[in-house]
Amino acid sequence: MNKLNTLITLCSISFLLLISCKKELKSEDTVTADTFSYYSEQFEDTQVLRYQIPDFDKLTLKQKELVYYLTQAGLAGRDIMYDQNYRHNLKIRRAFEQIYTTYQGDKTTEEWKQFEIFLKRIWFANGIHHHYSTDKFVPGFTKAYLTGLLQETNTELSGEAFEVLFNDKDAKKVNLDATKDLILGSAINFYGPDLTEKEVDAYYSKLIDKNNLRPIEYGLNSKLVKENGVLVEKVWKVGGMYSAALEQVVNWLEKAKGVAENEQQAKALGLLIEYYKTGDLKTWDAYNIAWATATEGDIDYINGFIEVYNDPKGFRGSYETIVQINDFDMSAKMAVVAKNAQWFEDNSTLVETHKKKNVVGVSYKTVNVAGEAGDASPTTPIGVNLPNNNWIRQEHGSKSVSLGNIIHAYNMAGGGEKLKEFAFSQEVIDLENNYGVLADKLHTSLHEVIGHASGQINPGVGMPKETLKNYASTLEEARADLVALYYLPDTKLEELKLTDSAEKLGQAAYNGYIRNGLMTQLIRVKLGDDIEQAHMRNRQLVAAWAYENGKKDNVIEKVSKNGKTYFIVNDYAKLRTLFGKLLREIQRIKSEGDYESGKFLVEKYGVKVDQALHKEVLERSKHFKAAPYNGFINPVLVPLTDKNGKITDVKVEYPSSFAEQMLYYAKNYTTLPNEN
Repeated sequence: MNKLNTLITLCSISFLLLISCKKELKSEDTVTADTFSYYSEQFEDTQVLRYQIPDFDKLTLKQKELVYYLTQAGLAGRDIMYDQNYRHNLKIRRAFEQIYTTYQGDKTTEEWKQFEIFLKRIWFANGIHHHYSTDKFVPGFTKAYLTGLLQETNTELSGEAFEVLFNDKDAKKVNLDATKDLILGSAINFYGPDLTEKEVDAYYSKLIDKNNLRPIEYGLNSKLVKENGVLVEKVWKVGGMYSAALEQVVNWLEKAKGVAENEQQAKALGLLIEYYKTGDLKTWDAYNIAWATATEGDIDYINGFIEVYNDPKGFRGSYETIVQINDFDMSAKMAVVAKNAQWFEDNSTLVETHKKKNVVGVSYKTVNVAGEAGDASPTTPIGVNLPNNNWIRQEHGSKSVSLGNIIHAYNMAGGGEKLKEFAFSQEVIDLENNYGVLADKLHTSLHEVIGHASGQINPGVGMPKETLKNYASTLEEARADLVALYYLPDTKLEELKLTDSAEKLGQAAYNGYIRNGLMTQLIRVKLGDDIEQAHMRNRQLVAAWAYENGKKDNVIEKVSKNGKTYFIVNDYAKLRTLFGKLLREIQRIKSEGDYESGKFLVEKYGVKVDQALHKEVLERSKHFKAAPYNGFINPVLVPLTDKNGKITDVKVEYPSSFAEQMLYYAKNYTTLPNEN
């Protein structure tokens, strides 16, 4: 590993020195409960929000310690996500941070303003590529201006790391265009820059046994490179790649294990520690089994190299952590969904051979987030279902969580301007206002608990990332969405006392899904571009397929009113039938590993955009105050100690600004060198 640039003022990456240079936020830099505001700031296409941690003060001291140690473990690996996203990210971020904190020149110019925005975009996306579109950011300042800033602040940034900010190289973090080389066309730092898709496919085809009913997640925790003409996996582990960060992650996890709520929780933490020390993917499987079955206790967490959306080949996991505190009231209400998982599976539209005969161990909770890092921060999911390994889910079950305080923060900071602009009638608006929030919550629940847990793969077919390749993520999200959409209007939800009207709930959900899938999500796409993000492709695929296949019966109607386009659902019952039909087909594709059919669905319905409609959507959205993308400032957990250093309490502070938090993180959680 190369040493950190000595010109950049940073705390030592040594653990002891890192602890000694910890900086507590000053009281004047924080937001108190009385002055709390969910909205923080907005720049470019991004809105930064805050969230609170409800009832944190009601936890026992031991539980507070556990939460604190788990959040510290997550933040200790923060640098990993930057490096995973792009090989020059750490070098660029640190140079920009040094300029930002030491520049004494004119800060009233437009170029300084653009420099500031560019740095905030780097912080928001964990790198120089957009977190959603994965396009490289284009600076609003000149090369000469940045050169001047570097000189005036005695900051070093040169060579490829400097030039890439202004040229066309590495323009896409994740390339999903099947006509291009998925590996060479992606800037993601999961593969050596000289590797090709063909080489990666050949490497894993020799390793993977499709007849293995309990396969490990090959490539999940390593970078694949070529050394002396031979492909080698550089494993992310203590003593391997990212060791400096993972040593600290392990240190905090050891502390967490010492205050675990119960034996099973401690066992899972022990296996996670062993996994980080060894990099053994069989240990990762053992950990996931222990974690998935550790359902007792009020505190839980997600920690590891997990989601593979950033890998165009679907092998490598991005570093991610979420620390969770149980929301007892909501969890009790929503657990009923998990308890009835088998009913939902038995009554789905799937072919009988594709249904699970015994849906096991689906654990569902609504939780409140206490801290996030890596791929989950600043942008965060609102629901999570893990583990991802299909055989573990099938044999041992899974955990599904809805991030309650994150959803609440979105609702508190949001507005109804988009609804009023794109909803066809007051009736549609009223349905959304009365049932929209509940429909969203239940959609998330059904998507995560029932959707991802449903269905089974035919023996010998292999994992979706092997069979469906670059279309696997889009098709899986579409499949889970369709499960939720199919059941939202079902009277079973009334029977379970989850809604007073399944009919109105379903209508609100269907209106919103079609409106978003065909129109409003296009706010996030540049005019002229295809849709590339997996979740967006999934939503357009489902909505566009239903629109086209329902034309004969006018199920969904495209109308124009006052020169504006709207999509109206005319027949909710037939739309539900269409959703059930598409669900059956996508499950068949997954179960049989039918790549060509999967490719056809995604490419035909999920990728291309109606350019005239897209232009109209962007024009109608110009007056919106809210930005299309949201992310969060995390609360800061501050331990209080006695004269012997023993923790006596943990208090929660809320940083006043996004920049304050990012600079605090840069000072206190620098764990990796510039190049790894």
